[in-house]
Amino acid sequence: MNDSERTVTGRTKLAVVIGDPVQQSLSPVIHNAGFAASRLDWTYAALRVPSESLDAFVSLVRTSSISGVSVTMPHKSAVATLVDRLDESASSLASVNTIVKSDDGELIGYSTDGDGLCDSLVEAGVSIEGRRVVVLGAGGAARSIVDALARHGVGSILIHNRTLANAELLLPLARGRGAVCDGNELADAVRSSDIVINASSVGMGENVSPLRDGLLTADHVVVDIVYHPLKTTLLAQAESAGSRTVDGLRMLIHQAARQQSLWTGVRPDVTSMTRAAIRALG
Repeated sequence: MNDSERTVTGRTKLAVVIGDPVQQSLSPVIHNAGFAASRLDWTYAALRVPSESLDAFVSLVRTSSISGVSVTMPHKSAVATLVDRLDESASSLASVNTIVKSDDGELIGYSTDGDGLCDSLVEAGVSIEGRRVVVLGAGGAARSIVDALARHGVGSILIHNRTLANAELLLPLARGRGAVCDGNELADAVRSSDIVINASSVGMGENVSPLRDGLLTADHVVVDIVYHPLKTTLLAQAESAGSRTVDGLRMLIHQAARQQSLWTGVRPDVTSMTRAAIRALG
């Protein structure tokens, strides 16, 4: 069943992504492809919710037939204070990207971003446990990734950010496995690592890389969470060096797959979701 064959009725379950802005979101394309592949009577839409309307929207979720919610910027932190309870990751991060409504109406907040990144590594055949990881960036995405890496048992996490104090804020999420490195230490940190993850926006829509040439080798796995362009300058550097690469679309797809599993109890077909996203990206 493809999207053109699906009929939305009064029995169709509705999930939405909320944010401000939200019109650029790929989530409707990805989630509707997943629902169709699973032959589930669900549909998904993007809904702009300004910050001043967020409380009212969460109240609406409690009393309406909305069955699932994805949360994007700038609402992830605020939603964590509005739901009834949080899972382990969302509690550690004080951030929610997924709302699940239980049968008795309880709203539960989850964070699937970091686990989606870990799932993308597993999909690529990359072992996480015991590995040495460099994370570039200290924003919301980096926080979720450091939290998930620590829960999945990496050996060490070196966090690099232009503002060292912001990198240090992520150390509690690393659960004793973390350290920060400044610009002078970055080259040595990369050379001694197994996995390098760009969790910053460097390279988004521009031909720049967070790393200088010559640092990556065939022994590295390189992940870039940026997916516009799909092959970033960093990933081009990595390919030239013979590194294994994982593009940013993989994290987006796998975190969405985890969301659908939480809402429906059915793991969607990530291949169908990926094809739809690539078509949408053009």
